[in-house]
Amino acid sequence: MDMNWHQALQESLSWLAIASFITLIGFLAAATLAVRYTRWGSQFWQLAGPYFTFRRSWRPLLVFGLLLVLTLFSVRLNVLFSFWYNGFYSALQALDQKAFWYLLGVFAVLATIHVLRSLFTFYVTQAFSIQWRIWLTERLTGDWMKGDAYYRGRFLPEPVDNPDQRIELDVNAFVGNSVSLALGAVSALVSLVAFTGILWGLSAPLTIAGYEIPRAMVFAVYVYVLIATWIAFRLGKPLIRLNFLNEKLTANFRYALMRLRENAENIAFYQGASVERATLLGRFGALIANVWALVFRNLKFSGFNLGVSQMAVVFPFILQAPRFFSGAIKLGDVMQTSKAFGEVQDALSFFRESYDTFAQYRATLDRLTGFLDANDQAAALPSVTTQDQARALDITGLQVMRPDGHALIADLNLRLHSGQALLIKGPSGSGKTTLLRALAGLWPYAEGHVRRPLGTQALFLSQRPYLPLGDLRAAIAYPADIQPGDEARMQEALHKVNLAHLAERLAVSADWSNILSVGEQQRLAFARVLFNRPQVVFLDESTSAMDEGLEHAMYTLLRQQMPETLLVSVGHRSTLADFHTHRLEVDGQGGWSLRQQEVLA
Repeated sequence: MDMNWHQALQESLSWLAIASFITLIGFLAAATLAVRYTRWGSQFWQLAGPYFTFRRSWRPLLVFGLLLVLTLFSVRLNVLFSFWYNGFYSALQALDQKAFWYLLGVFAVLATIHVLRSLFTFYVTQAFSIQWRIWLTERLTGDWMKGDAYYRGRFLPEPVDNPDQRIELDVNAFVGNSVSLALGAVSALVSLVAFTGILWGLSAPLTIAGYEIPRAMVFAVYVYVLIATWIAFRLGKPLIRLNFLNEKLTANFRYALMRLRENAENIAFYQGASVERATLLGRFGALIANVWALVFRNLKFSGFNLGVSQMAVVFPFILQAPRFFSGAIKLGDVMQTSKAFGEVQDALSFFRESYDTFAQYRATLDRLTGFLDANDQAAALPSVTTQDQARALDITGLQVMRPDGHALIADLNLRLHSGQALLIKGPSGSGKTTLLRALAGLWPYAEGHVRRPLGTQALFLSQRPYLPLGDLRAAIAYPADIQPGDEARMQEALHKVNLAHLAERLAVSADWSNILSVGEQQRLAFARVLFNRPQVVFLDESTSAMDEGLEHAMYTLLRQQMPETLLVSVGHRSTLADFHTHRLEVDGQGGWSLRQQEVLA
């Protein structure tokens, strides 16, 4: 064996260890500055900063540090392989059979280490990404729910589009691209430093037009790739906007499909299939137009990158051919030059070839940080001041307006105590349901003070009840949790609201909103009230799908089973008056009148 090979390898690995450490420190410093002083860096920190703080946990930083070490080890293996190529091809050229078999044994060891490292790196990367994705998904969903931002966000000047996509698809893309781009950048920088040193040692001067260029190979690869990168960035710049539009248009099309499925019966009754099809194809057409724009832009971008990469394959052979044929270097030197040139070229080309990924990543950052900002803005929207007060409803100085500032209800003051009931009446559009939204703290165009029971002690029943996904027990207990022994009470409540046929199906999981009629769903909502026994119930035309006899039975049931519960109802039927102690008339112009009335015995 040639001892120069061993000596060069040892010197190179020692130099690589120092260079890797210096490069890693430089990368971390550059990343810190980018996070602090660039827009995308601040966006990244807004999303991921709380995850990488010691106050929360030291494990993410420890695992990421392990990934960096594995990345550096990968570069070290590549350096070893480059020297193996040199020794192996030199042994072939010298017809050295002993060295040939020895180097095959070295290759077996290196290949085994490479395979084990790759598998371990894959596992650690996936585990890190999964844990990060879990944390970020929990954070975004919690942020979306906080302050009722999931509902109040619709009142923003620019409501966020497709929050479901941002929580599911964009979080996954953000985590995956953050890991791959960060580790790819570290690998590229360390490889650049390591293989530039190797290429420097293998390069020779080159004379062009009477001028001698020292270490021509190194200068050639840098000039070649930097020019190519500048051109590629110019070609790839529109990809940021196109990728952002692609995500938005895809989500819009998927939302239209979902909405068609949820409203299938109404659409079928209206025979609106042709209109819906035109709507779907219109959204799909916009999506396809953007996809074609992406295709043509990627043809230019990828075509240029492929051409640059193919030219780089033969470039080192052309430069080293005169020295090889003159006997100045061996075949192994030529092959190692090719390997080192390719690694330097790949390292320098990382940002150029990853531009499309960076474009998608930038679009993902914009969508996720825009989602967080919208949640904060929605939670910060004004609402009435609501305070907890048991078994009573106090309203002081309540102003309810439309978004355009038109007053619906002005300076409303009333007080109800346990066992009393209020019926709200008025012409359509006069603000009856909006008043309930204001009392719930959901309507941002209202001000005043409301004191009432909060949390699970208050239930709001809408005209179309909400039935959560899951079994029938979850639908009855909602929003409370199911406790052992609750089934007997649920079955009793179902019998009382004339839904006895459902009493034996409590454990059945189904989409109950598509199985039960609206009338049955409204009766199920009354069973929910009987089960939860809140201190106050707000009913927004919650018996509209029932006949008068069934409506009478449901209200009678509430008054008999829960005589201390305070009721607030919105309805048009005159028969409701018999169950309410007070009547509030609103005219939609700010005026209102409140009077007490007799209750049916």
